Amino acid sequence: MTELRASGAGPLRGLTRDTARAGFPAGVEAVEGDFGRVATLKPALDGVRALFLPSRMGPDADILGLARRAGVEHVVLVSSITVQTHPHLGPAEENLAVERLLKDSGSGSGMSWTILRPTQFASNALWWADAIRTREPVRLPYADVGLPAVHPADIAVVARVALTEPGHRGRTYALTGPERVTARQQIEAIAAALGREVPVAEIGREEAQRDMAAFLGEEAASAVLDLMGGDVNDELLAVRDTVERVTGRPARPFRQWAAENAVAFR
Repeated sequence: MTELRASGAGPLRGLTRDTARAGFPAGVEAVEGDFGRVATLKPALDGVRALFLPSRMGPDADILGLARRAGVEHVVLVSSITVQTHPHLGPAEENLAVERLLKDSGSGSGMSWTILRPTQFASNALWWADAIRTREPVRLPYADVGLPAVHPADIAVVARVALTEPGHRGRTYALTGPERVTARQQIEAIAAALGREVPVAEIGREEAQRDMAAFLGEEAASAVLDLMGGDVNDELLAVRDTVERVTGRPARPFRQWAAENAVAFR
C-alpha cells in the first residue's frame, strides 16, 4: 500500500478487519472485511478495478468469483516459488490450485492476472526475535544452507508495477533476493545491526521438527524444514534477476532488511 501511495496510484482502498486500528498511509480508504467471510468483501470490491490478493487467505474460488462479478479487471496474486521447486508438498499443491482458479476465473471474463512466486521471505527471521531479545541461543537446523531470501519490500514493488504499469498481465514472476544467504549469515547480519553477538545453537532435523510442529503442525513443519535445507534443489537455490528486470532496481540484500528491522530484535 505504501508503494502504491508513493507512486501516485489511486484511488486506493485497503481491506482490514478493524478500521479503527488500520495503519494505512494517508489517503487510503480503509474498508472493513475479512477474506475468511466472503460476504464482507462486497463493499470493499465495489468499484475496484485492480486487486492485490495473497493466496489462501480464505475460500479463494468464492473470493475470485466475487471479484469477477464486481468488475475487477486485474488480479495480482501472491503465490509461492514452491509451486515450481517442490510441487509435491501440500502447501505448494494448494498454491498451484489457487493459481489455476485465478486463470480459470479470468477465462472469458476479461479479468487478467499476474502471479508472483516469492521464495523464502527475509522477514521469516522474525521467528527468532523472542530468542534474540531474551539473549537465548537461536536454534538453527541447516544453519549453513544458503537460500536467496527476498525482502518483502521487493515483493511490494513488483506488485505495484504489475498493478499499475502495462506489460505484466498474463505473466508469472519468480522472485528472489540478490544472493544466497545462510541462516547463520542472517543471524550475523542481525547481530551487526544490533551491535552485539547473537549466540547460535545448531540442532538436528528431528529436534527442529518437534519445535516447529508445536505451532505449525506436523505436515507444515516437515514442509518448512524441507525448504530450509532438508530437500533443496537447483531451482530453489537459484538467484533470479526478476526484481531488477521488473522494477529497474536491484533486489535488496538480507543485511538491509536486518538493519531496517533491528528494533524487532532489541
